[in-house]
Amino acid sequence: MATGDLGRFDDAGRLVVEGRDDEMIVSGGENVYPQEVEDSLARHEGVVEAAAVGVDDEEFGKRLRAFVVLTSPGAADEDELKAHVKTNLARYKVPRDFVFLDELPRNATGKIIKKELPERGAPSDSEVDPVGKAE
Repeated sequence: MATGDLGRFDDAGRLVVEGRDDEMIVSGGENVYPQEVEDSLARHEGVVEAAAVGVDDEEFGKRLRAFVVLTSPGAADEDELKAHVKTNLARYKVPRDFVFLDELPRNATGKIIKKELPERGAPSDSEVDPVGKAE
């Protein structure tokens, strides 16, 4: 039975879910699964939750944009989160940009509505307050 879930077995024989086939992003010829990027970001002490989506990119076709809810304003910034992901995942899996939100959009059952996220886009300099949080 095909479920669309993708995974692998690690060295200890445990099944590690990488993400869903329909969410995979091809960026510069590399396959990126947003779930593993989201999991990496969620392990940062300053992050409550995160979602990553593919957005159009002239150079790479698609690239990752991360949408992040912080524990408090200024708990982390874009450079810190990029470094955190880079220490845990391959360089090509590091989101190119980040959008900081008060909350992620959800449907009635509480699931994150990822298709609404790209519409929010990366904030311009005028939309970012001094602590780096989108208004």
